[in-house]
Amino acid sequence: MAKSWYVFMGSGDPTLFSNYMKITVKHSCLCGNHICAIYSEGDDKQPENPLSPQLQEYIKKAMITGQLQPDYPLGAKKYVYLRYK
Repeated sequence: MAKSWYVFMGSGDPTLFSNYMKITVKHSCLCGNHICAIYSEGDDKQPENPLSPQLQEYIKKAMITGQLQPDYPLGAKKYVYLRYK
C-alpha cells in the first residue's frame, strides 16, 4: 500500500482514520494548534484503518507540543502537520 497525504476534516477524534480524506494537492500547513494533514498508508480515499500506533502517537504528541511530528531526529520526514483554525 502506498503512502499519501490525508487532510483532517476538522471535527472528531484526530486519531481515527475516518476523520481524514486523501488530498491530491500539496497542503500549505506548517504550524498551529490543530491537526492539518498526515502522511499515511491508505486506499483511494482514506488512510489505513486503524491508523498505525506510531502515527497515532505522532498525532497525540503534535496536539500536546504544537510541533510537527516526528520532532526527532532533526531533519526526519514529518508525518503530522498542524494549522491554525
